[in-house]
Amino acid sequence: MPVGRTLFAGSPYLGVFVRAGERAVVIPPSTPSPLERELARVLGAAPVRTTIGEAEVVGALVAANSRGFVVGEALDRDERRALEAIAPVAVVRDRRNAMGNNVLANDSGALVHPEFTDSAVAAVGEALGVPAARATLAGLGTVGMAGVATNRGAVLHPKTTDREAAHAEQLLGVPVHRSSANFGVPVVGACVVANSRGLLVGRPTTPVEIVHLQEGLSPLDA
Repeated sequence: MPVGRTLFAGSPYLGVFVRAGERAVVIPPSTPSPLERELARVLGAAPVRTTIGEAEVVGALVAANSRGFVVGEALDRDERRALEAIAPVAVVRDRRNAMGNNVLANDSGALVHPEFTDSAVAAVGEALGVPAARATLAGLGTVGMAGVATNRGAVLHPKTTDREAAHAEQLLGVPVHRSSANFGVPVVGACVVANSRGLLVGRPTTPVEIVHLQEGLSPLDA
């Protein structure tokens, strides 16, 4: 699995700004061209520039898999058009509307914040075409920032309990691994951008962390 180490506007929290998929990687309009090219190279996915609800923290605000996007805020016409060129878009209403922070999904399942309403849980599952269930990772409801998942594996907060890990593994249908990134930051979803082909991490991420992330996200390479 190819690995890149980089920053976004001086920040190592790549997962806050970028949302990666198998076919496309959604980036904010301010993304520098060299970073856009690096994302395309490492992930093997076409970059698509857009804001979400006029905000640049795309990774925090949109959840996705190959079947669709889930957002918590109404999109303007250009934002919706940009996303719908990749996959269908659904607006899911919930008090916790930063869907990228609160949903961890791949093409097999979706973990969602434990305080989502029943209707929000059902709407996420319908939009992404997968079973969706409430979950925590290391006791955190912000599962989208506490973990990162692809169709080959998932890496979770290092303090994720065995029970939480087993639930995540069953729902996502892939092996799970625990690791930090960015030199000890436990919320790996905030630090990492990945799909089944590649992985980008914040520049402070150590070589040992990179090995754990590779093992977790591409176990079939072993």
